[in-house]
Amino acid sequence: MTDGISEESADVVGVLTERIEARFDMGMDQLKAAVAAAPTANPDATDVVKWHGLLVEAQSVLERAEDDLLAALQPRPSEVDDPTMGLAHRVNAAVTVRDGRAMVVRWLLDPDAPGKKDLAAQRLARLRPRSGPAVQTIAPNRPAGTPAPASTWRPARSAR
Repeated sequence: MTDGISEESADVVGVLTERIEARFDMGMDQLKAAVAAAPTANPDATDVVKWHGLLVEAQSVLERAEDDLLAALQPRPSEVDDPTMGLAHRVNAAVTVRDGRAMVVRWLLDPDAPGKKDLAAQRLARLRPRSGPAVQTIAPNRPAGTPAPASTWRPARSAR
């Protein structure tokens, strides 16, 4: 990637935190305090702080999911049962959420990002503030081995 974050970067949060601190010329704690004191003073800072918090939360969820998966694999590393496979899927989902939030933070930090300077972006800026993601982005935690709830969706029956 050209933005300095490699695909295999283990510390996505750290790299983006450094970029935020450089962009706003203050530490993350100072920036959070400034945004808390005056949330409407700098909408860009407010958005970055909000999404950085969501990114940190997603990283924490990912680390817990990885720890759970490692614990499940410890006794029998060559056997992968359904509950362990469920944990692996949970790790994959957590990576997807974390990476999506990292992309939002990178977009927020890039003043030349697509969609930031056109007429539509100006119109969207007038609609601020946003309350957060439109949909839930973190799957609810279920104990290992607990099946997912049955879907209420049913395929349409074919007419014969």
